[in-house]
Formats: sequence, structure tokens, C-alpha cells
Amino acid sequence: MKETEKHNERVAKLTFASVYPHYVTKVETKGRTKEELHQVIEWLTGFDENKLQELISEKITFETFFERANLHPNAELITGTICGYKIQEIENPLTRKARYLDKLVDELAKGKKMEKILRQ
Repeated sequence: MKETEKHNERVAKLTFASVYPHYVTKVETKGRTKEELHQVIEWLTGFDENKLQELISEKITFETFFERANLHPNAELITGTICGYKIQEIENPLTRKARYLDKLVDELAKGKKMEKILRQ
């Protein structure tokens, strides 16, 4: 799929608080835990559980979420397809970062080992 400016704007304006419960549901229905989800999010963004709760309460957008994040240096090792997009081909930096997070959540839900998810 080819990314569009409209799609990129939609990703930027999404609130993290609106998507977070879906991440939790996705991993928990597949037998993973909220704690594992938080570990994955912290690895990617540097946000611990307390900071996540703060950001959720603030109802920040993905744009602000990733502006404040300290992205892990190995984040660029996250490749593959998510939502019909090849991550490594996404040109918009914000959309790429959001898809990094989606991919990690997907890998967690699919039962991948944490060492592989965290690119160790």
C-alpha cells in the first residue's frame, strides 16, 4: 500500500489513549500480559508505566507521544508488514514510528519471545 498525506495526518491526530486499550485487549486475548505490553512500549519509547498513565490522562496525540519519546536506537531493526504497509518503506517519520509500535504489539500478541521483540 502507498501511504497518503491524509493517512499520515490521521495517524498524527489519533490519541494514544484511544488506541492503548486496543493494544491491551489484543495482547491479553492472546495470553500475554499488560506488564509485557508496558515492557515493549518502554523499550521503544522510554516511557515507564507511570509516564504512560500520565500521557493517557493528558489524551495526547501520537504526534506528541512520539515527539516526547526517546526512541530506542534499535527501533530501525523493526521491519515487516503491518496494516498493509512495509514499515521500512514508510517515508513519514511519525507514521513509521507508530507502525513500529503496532508491529511490536503484533509480535507480542503472536507469542514471539521477548528477546526477539526487543531486538536483542
